[in-house]
Amino acid sequence: MKSLALILVSLLALYSVNCDVYFEEKFPDDSWESKWIYSEHPGKEFGKFKLSAGKFYNDPEEDKGLQTSEDARFYALSRKFKPFSNEGKDLVIQFTVKHEQDIDCGGGYIKVFDCKLDQKDMHGESPYEIMFGPDICGPGTKKVHVIFSYKGKNHLIKKEIRCKDDVYTHLYTLVVKPDNKYEVLIDNEKVEDGNLEDDWDFLPPKKIKDPEAKKPEDWDDRPTIPDPDDTKPEDWDKPEHIPDPDAAKPEDWDDEMDGEWEPPMIDNPEFKGVWHPKQIDNPAYKGAWVHPEIDNPEYTEDKNLYLRKEICAVGLDLWQVKSGTIFDNFLFTDDLEVAKARGEELKKTLEGEKKMKAEQDEAEREKEKAEKPEDDEDDEDLDDEAIPEGEAGPVEEHDEL
Repeated sequence: MKSLALILVSLLALYSVNCDVYFEEKFPDDSWESKWIYSEHPGKEFGKFKLSAGKFYNDPEEDKGLQTSEDARFYALSRKFKPFSNEGKDLVIQFTVKHEQDIDCGGGYIKVFDCKLDQKDMHGESPYEIMFGPDICGPGTKKVHVIFSYKGKNHLIKKEIRCKDDVYTHLYTLVVKPDNKYEVLIDNEKVEDGNLEDDWDFLPPKKIKDPEAKKPEDWDDRPTIPDPDDTKPEDWDKPEHIPDPDAAKPEDWDDEMDGEWEPPMIDNPEFKGVWHPKQIDNPAYKGAWVHPEIDNPEYTEDKNLYLRKEICAVGLDLWQVKSGTIFDNFLFTDDLEVAKARGEELKKTLEGEKKMKAEQDEAEREKEKAEKPEDDEDDEDLDDEAIPEGEAGPVEEHDEL
């Protein structure tokens, strides 16, 4: 057994040599205050973060993270680390979000910057490399942002990725690969993947409609046409409305006073509507005309869409109406398996939170039950005593509908 253990330790050590963890933050204590920098950008009333595991957790120390603490505030906090590039490697960005306040409107995403970030002036317009994470505002916005900067412009993913909207901790993972593929995972489960070129508008389209091509004038794209031999029946034309044949002039009708009496009009049962000749297959039909395409002269392939030449900082730059969100377990690495292993460890956190939350909810129900006014029970007893023995009480009415 000892030999097997030594082999496993050796393999793990060898594996770790080939894996880079560029940045990791679990907020073990108050030392975060000396590493993370608040923005002082003018014109914004920024909220403060505090170190907390929240109201329900698995471990009161291990589960501590940065929690928003003030309602209706902007938040702007960032940390720099040793710069790195993902050239030729996978880039894995991962962190946890816990909206224990049952968030109604607010961000839960992070921004990734290069070294040019001025931390004390970070604000919503500060250029970033990647923006990733959940965003919730009312029932209509519950999505995961995946935004990349490319040639100075921010590009949003063209797919809709739904985020988690409950009160527990959830793990968000973005994987960007050197073959321009990507994956998005929530709680270690893949929820989206694809190709960077297909799912973002980084580049112009490869093909465009030929500006010189036009549909020929004699091109007939009508599948059917009116039958030229079809004629309208002679008895077709009937008025839509006719005088009511059953109507009678009222006895008290005075032509001099009321004018000439006319029967009311009713729908004509013989009315057939507007006549149209029947449709037949068009013998000259050539099908739908397809505009021919040509290679777009403005398109140039870029095999380095994935590449971030310098990653140097991570920031929380967001707005929240109701505070209480906890950010934790930041991890930037080049190995998805390392990130997944961290995610498996975090499953204990989710289980513990659900257990503690259930116990709190049950205790709250018991408390409300215990605090229920005794007058309610006394009133019921008085009602029973008010009915003399042998006499029927009032009959309760029920609406069966």
